[in-house]
Amino acid sequence: MNWVEVMVQNRPDVTSVKSVISRVLAGSLLTAAFVMSEPASAAGPDGFPDRPITLFVPYGEGGGSDQLSRTMAESIQAIEPIAFDVQNRPGQAGQKVIPEFMETPSDGYTVIQHIDDAVSAYAAGSIPENPAEDWIPLAMVQITFSQLYIRGDDPRFSDWNSFLDYARANPNELVIANVSYDGSMERVNMQRLERALGFEVRQVSFDKPKERYEALLYGRVDLLFEQPGDVSKYLDSSEMKPILTFFSERPDAFADVPTHRDVGADFDSLLRFRGFYVKDGTDPDIVSYLEDVFRAGFESQAFQEFNRKKYMHLIDSYRDREESIGLIDETVTQYQATYQDMLYEVLQDYIKEGGES
Repeated sequence: MNWVEVMVQNRPDVTSVKSVISRVLAGSLLTAAFVMSEPASAAGPDGFPDRPITLFVPYGEGGGSDQLSRTMAESIQAIEPIAFDVQNRPGQAGQKVIPEFMETPSDGYTVIQHIDDAVSAYAAGSIPENPAEDWIPLAMVQITFSQLYIRGDDPRFSDWNSFLDYARANPNELVIANVSYDGSMERVNMQRLERALGFEVRQVSFDKPKERYEALLYGRVDLLFEQPGDVSKYLDSSEMKPILTFFSERPDAFADVPTHRDVGADFDSLLRFRGFYVKDGTDPDIVSYLEDVFRAGFESQAFQEFNRKKYMHLIDSYRDREESIGLIDETVTQYQATYQDMLYEVLQDYIKEGGES
């Protein structure tokens, strides 16, 4: 069942994302105010853990989720008597690992790192697991905006305006690389942008970050949808250039890059967020211990420096368990409302065209 079928069967209440954006902006300076924490505790409940904790990463090596997970594991291991076995499980735009995770015991020895794509997949009916109910969020540790990137030396366009002119003159010629599926954050943001500004590109998903980035660098695609922290080394080398930011206002670090609203696309953009989870049913004492551990990892100097290098300090990125559940619930409602709006727009176009297929 795809997202259109879900929306036809079950129309959701339409809720604005402005409450989410306001909350994000209100805490934008909080990260800088963190005091470096002491270790959470010498040991967990009843000697937990007495063996390495498996940490599933739903995407390939080198991407944002992989960098985040390995840095968090290293940060925790530096202050806690815990060992992590980080395992990459790419496939199906992050969904392939979920059945394997759900088959593991609810004992705290398996943690999954996942992103907002799990939330949108649930909202669209692609997976049955609700990350706010079937999983227990330990912490959200990155919340960020997305951007569109071109090659730094592309002779066809050098900024948003020249790109848009080219895209309008050559519909469906340009190809954008992302990691996505129908109804994901990447595709929804792009589809709404295209509809608002009257251009069309083709979207191609790459599960492995290295392949995604090289596709742009070597000219196999023309555009990349990504978050700035994931491609920071290519920005520093000028191999990639941002031409558009999906956010309500221009971040200081990208003050010369227009936002989607600046160029006339009047919609609330969807954000990327990354967090860590255990399965529902895990012992509450173990959950509380792991919450403390991941917060200590987040507050560590090493992790704070990592987030700053990845532009993750521009938005308040930390959410505890209850705050994460609230973020997930709000985001599910936001996606469902967005799917409903998109379905309405498609139906309106169909009606205008005389109902012909």
